[in-house]
Amino acid sequence: MREICEITTVHPEVVEKVQPRMADMSQVANLFKALADETRLTIAYALTIEEEMCVCDIAAVIGSSTATASHHLRYLRDRGLAKSARKGKQVYYSLSDDHVHQLVKIAHEHAKEGAEDAKNISS
Repeated sequence: MREICEITTVHPEVVEKVQPRMADMSQVANLFKALADETRLTIAYALTIEEEMCVCDIAAVIGSSTATASHHLRYLRDRGLAKSARKGKQVYYSLSDDHVHQLVKIAHEHAKEGAEDAKNISS
């Protein structure tokens, strides 16, 4: 099956219904760009398992230096996906809210289902 229409026909009623409801997606794109990096996504996923982690623990989980972990965490924080709190001499990070938690968990579940579907198709 070809993945394109064989004829070009614009359905004005559909376009008129959708166009006024379109939102500015630049902030959403920035959110996905931040999570598109595998290391940052791994950090976010770790924070769905353990609600709050210090930079040293995150570095150990992702197998990096604390400087690298700190860089990625700052990136997530600066884009509103994570928050930080100093406790004594350590800095702890958590996801900024439940929406980020849900996005990461849902994306993981979706990817897992896709991998299982692909495995079943090839079997």
